[in-house]
Amino acid sequence: MKNLLVPYYEHPAVRPAEWEALIAAAPHLHAVVLNPASGPGDRPDPAFAEAAGRLRAADVRVLGYTDTDYGRRPHADVVRDLSRHRAWYGADGVFLDQAASGTAEFAYYRGLAAIAWGAGCTALVLNHGTVPHPSYARIADVLVTFEGTWQTYRRLRAEPWTGRGAQVCHLVYGVPAGVDLAEQAQARGAGLHCAVPGGGDHPWGTLPYGVRAGC
Repeated sequence: MKNLLVPYYEHPAVRPAEWEALIAAAPHLHAVVLNPASGPGDRPDPAFAEAAGRLRAADVRVLGYTDTDYGRRPHADVVRDLSRHRAWYGADGVFLDQAASGTAEFAYYRGLAAIAWGAGCTALVLNHGTVPHPSYARIADVLVTFEGTWQTYRRLRAEPWTGRGAQVCHLVYGVPAGVDLAEQAQARGAGLHCAVPGGGDHPWGTLPYGVRAGC
């Protein structure tokens, strides 16, 4: 089952074994978020281009990471990142991070979504990190409605998402070994998830459970 959406923010040349493990886990991967330099960077990176090509060859979607600063980042800067991810890494779509969740910012994201779909993207993920207004489900195919620690996640009530038109994803870090996050995510209406053991300021520098280097 392809139910893992994986943000893995390490360089393939620095962590080659981990990237090999990630590519080997292709049958379980819904998508992998590519993040060369808090975005596409200023120039193409051959190591990331090779990793992206291998993921696509294994039938895994590649999403280009782009920060939106909760609707404050200029459209032109976000579109430039999107274009670079497409041109340099052949990204299938985009992972818009720090996405706002309220109605006041909806027009900002609706405009970006129109540009992304018009540019040929086949996947658009909005990382709200919290439950957004249901209108966002009309413009993206995946909404991240939770990003945070295991301690916070385990206290959440298991209430399914009631919005329509998009899949739901939960990103959880600091998860202990042995926890079946897939089951808990499904109980909360999330068909996609990622559970990693890492924490602190850089949790997405660790591979998710089920994708371990050397295994």
